[in-house]
Amino acid sequence: MPCHHGPAGGPCSDSTSSPGAQLPLVGAVSTVVCAVLGGLAVWFNTLHFSGFETATALLVIGAYLAGGHGPARSAFADLLRGELNVDLLMTVAALGAAAIGDWGEGLVLLFLFSLSGTLEAFAMYRTTRSIEALIQLRPREALLIRDGNPDGQIVLVDSLQVGDIVRVRPGERFSVDGVVCEGDTWADEATLTGESEPIHKPVGANVFASTINGQGSVLVRMTKAVADTTLERIVQMVQEAQAQKTPTQQFVESWERPYVIGVLTFSLVVLLGARFAVGMEWNRAFYHAMVLLVAASPCAVVVGAPSVMLSAIARAGLGGVLFKGAAHVESLGLVDIVAFDKTGTVTVGKPSVTEVWTPAGANVSRLLSLAAAVERRSEHPLAAPVLAEVRRREVTISDAPITDFDSHTGLGVHGHIDGTWVGIGREGLFEKHQITVPPELLEQAQRLRNSGQTTLLIVTGEAGLFGAIAVADQPRPEAAPTIDALKRLGIGQVVILSGDHERVAQAVAKTVHADDVRAGLLPDQKVTELRRLSENGHVVAMVGDGVNDAPALAAARVGIAMGGAGTDVALEVADVVLMRDDLRALPLAVWISRVARQRVRQNMIFAFGVIFVLVISTFVSLPLWLGVLGHEGSTVIVVFNGLRLLWQKPPKL
Repeated sequence: MPCHHGPAGGPCSDSTSSPGAQLPLVGAVSTVVCAVLGGLAVWFNTLHFSGFETATALLVIGAYLAGGHGPARSAFADLLRGELNVDLLMTVAALGAAAIGDWGEGLVLLFLFSLSGTLEAFAMYRTTRSIEALIQLRPREALLIRDGNPDGQIVLVDSLQVGDIVRVRPGERFSVDGVVCEGDTWADEATLTGESEPIHKPVGANVFASTINGQGSVLVRMTKAVADTTLERIVQMVQEAQAQKTPTQQFVESWERPYVIGVLTFSLVVLLGARFAVGMEWNRAFYHAMVLLVAASPCAVVVGAPSVMLSAIARAGLGGVLFKGAAHVESLGLVDIVAFDKTGTVTVGKPSVTEVWTPAGANVSRLLSLAAAVERRSEHPLAAPVLAEVRRREVTISDAPITDFDSHTGLGVHGHIDGTWVGIGREGLFEKHQITVPPELLEQAQRLRNSGQTTLLIVTGEAGLFGAIAVADQPRPEAAPTIDALKRLGIGQVVILSGDHERVAQAVAKTVHADDVRAGLLPDQKVTELRRLSENGHVVAMVGDGVNDAPALAAARVGIAMGGAGTDVALEVADVVLMRDDLRALPLAVWISRVARQRVRQNMIFAFGVIFVLVISTFVSLPLWLGVLGHEGSTVIVVFNGLRLLWQKPPKL
């Protein structure tokens, strides 16, 4: 049974965990009014003038109403549903103190209860208000272009349909998720990904609702319904994440109701035992029962985990990490093995030229010019990185006519340029044309391939003009530092799972400092490998690009997707999304998860410890005010212990 409070804002309020959480002004005002009226009542009670007794009584009643109306309403509402909560314990304790004439201690109880509740409500509001800010970012209106009208018509965004075209002027926020169909601009996507650098948006580029258009005026064709935009889905997932309970929270809530019943029953037993077995007066026996009731209230236990998890989710969001549930925060903190997909995750995902080898004295520019002229006609994927390298070197591609051009699948391409035969590809291409490959070229090709690179041989009809081009999917610059940081955080093993050849995967793994490689895997085989890694009690996280790795992401204890804004599969399948497509956010996520688990343990140990000490102390005449102070003080402490995550700086990873 969840512990919650009414509008006054008690210390176990669940209402603040929703994205619609309001600034708890009512609770703050009630706390101040309770303190002021209570203070005046205590002062008036020290005076002995005629009429001050009545004034004191009215002030006490007012203070009780201000400090106790929220918990009382919550307790009464739950009672009508047949439920019990901590509010009932506090309300009964305060009324009991007043009934035996200790209204001052009852006031202290209500004031501290109201104060701790207000502080908690402010704390929870601090972790959730960013969601409302995200919702407010979405423009309400858009400039719809239709029927050839270049000026367009201003319409409500909610009325737009997929396929509509809208104009976005410089400095405006994009109103829809779509594709740029006219114009060129830059976009600030920090609201979705945390990326501080503007992103170039030429024709054909994806843009996302709520992000800011740069200096260009562009036309955008809407590709997603308003309810399905990246912003709306992120807001929905954060809402679900905050509502989701961790195993720790579920454990606490599973015994909360019987615990409250047990405390009420035990307090009644103490009352009757003190009166009839020990012979205390009714007032004294009732006082002991009230002290026990306050001391045993588990409010700090109930809020110990939610306060930490909400702070962890908010702190991760600031670093570009989206946790799709508090349970995933707790799970990531348990991970001791991390498996990475290779292509597109550890590597950039696009092949590029890593080395061009030619014999001494060869004209490199001439060789590349001829090779590019032939490759320009090729449809092979490796033609693109070769042409990109030639352009990067500012080499002029030969524009001489090519004759006898031919492409051999799996071998390469060749043709005649100004009467010179030029071939680029594998050894089989030259064997097929009975062309002898120089031994030193074969030797260099083998060297490059041993290092995990795809190698293209270039042989021409000109004497001494030959060479090799090595092409590889380069590791991300941040991959090796990220893996090193994970190991410093205590991750015991880092594994690369790849569908690529063993030699290529081994080369990448060595570069990024991975511990193990499983290569040549199909998607279902990656799932099998994850299950093997999970043996002997290991907790495994899988990091992938969110597309072809969907089965592995779903099978791992924690699926982590490289989910640049708009990657639908990443947002759907993964438990954690690195919104910036930057691996450097992963160590931050692991650190937050481990600190969060540590804080939850601290809170649980501290809260149960305080309850134990207070309950034991009730049998040695613990005063009610000290029980109140211990109970409410422990609640405030565990809340702020969780909130420390919001401003705590991570170690230099």
